[in-house]
Amino acid sequence: EFWLTEGIGNLLVTAGASDWAISLISEGILAGLGGIISFLPQILVLFVLMSFLEDSGYMSRIAFVMDRLFRNFGLSGKSFIPFLMGFGCSVPAMLSSRTLENERNRKMTLMLIPFMSCSAKLPIYLMFASILFTNQNQTLLVFSLYLLGMLVAIVAGIFLNRTLFKDNVSHFIMELPQYRLPTLRSIWIHAWEKIKDFCIRAGTLIFVSTVLIWLLSHFSPTFRYLSSEEMELSIMSSLGHMLRFVFIPLGFGQSWQPIVGTLTGFLAKENLVATFEILFPASGGQESLAGISQLFTPVTAYAYMAFNLLCMPCFAAVGALRKEMGSWKWTFRAIAFHMLVAYLVSLLVYLIGTLFFS
Repeated sequence: EFWLTEGIGNLLVTAGASDWAISLISEGILAGLGGIISFLPQILVLFVLMSFLEDSGYMSRIAFVMDRLFRNFGLSGKSFIPFLMGFGCSVPAMLSSRTLENERNRKMTLMLIPFMSCSAKLPIYLMFASILFTNQNQTLLVFSLYLLGMLVAIVAGIFLNRTLFKDNVSHFIMELPQYRLPTLRSIWIHAWEKIKDFCIRAGTLIFVSTVLIWLLSHFSPTFRYLSSEEMELSIMSSLGHMLRFVFIPLGFGQSWQPIVGTLTGFLAKENLVATFEILFPASGGQESLAGISQLFTPVTAYAYMAFNLLCMPCFAAVGALRKEMGSWKWTFRAIAFHMLVAYLVSLLVYLIGTLFFS
């Protein structure tokens, strides 16, 4: 992706293209396509392995072993695999939920997967840990966020089981097949059909969302083109100013930068770190991102990390969510649920943290 973007960018410069056209193609269109392509290898590996486990008969036994534990949260044992994959990436985790035949369990699993701390959220934790928690156990801090995500998923599962999915109780009935060695042809056919379907449906949403984020972050409200260093004058910045008052009760709404970081994080969670590097550049002998220590306290930083852990996932995951949910109604319902849970948990973190550490 990098060499292709750089090569096309050099060709556009040589051809005398304008700055905004170069940025649109390099940072908008190619970034959107690159975001789709970057998921293809792991999704292909996922579907190959999933097809192997299903055809071999091992998947059924995993579900059977985990069923008793997951039934306490209103789920079946088949939800274990998607949750486990959620710690790597929510996109393949959501796509793997199609192994759940029961519609209720599948939708409930899809709503809980984003609470798992995917690998893209780890750079956010490490950034704050290295800047604001130098005197504390940074490893324990990061581990606590992984535990927080799992705890919230458990509580949210119990809540959904007693409210939204109350009237639909599923029964786990499964015939354990014999172990057998799958054929390469059947595995490849299953994997190819699923990855092609992902590119057509979820890829469209990812591409459109990426270009939209580029437009919002590279143009001012008067539609003047801005470079990446002028993000504070962009439409995205204006949105941050408008929305920051909503986050004042959470402790990080006094400035617009955290809000912009969260908004760009919807493109990809690790983009939050890149956005902060632009908003807090190195100056006066300070290291890059040093300005964060003036914007956050340890308590507000933890509340901010908790919010970005639990809020709406990246656009790629939303695309997968829309595809697996099968309707925009359920997709928006899931996103609203994620945002509400993130807000409430972040508020509790801030209030309790302020009470004990202020």
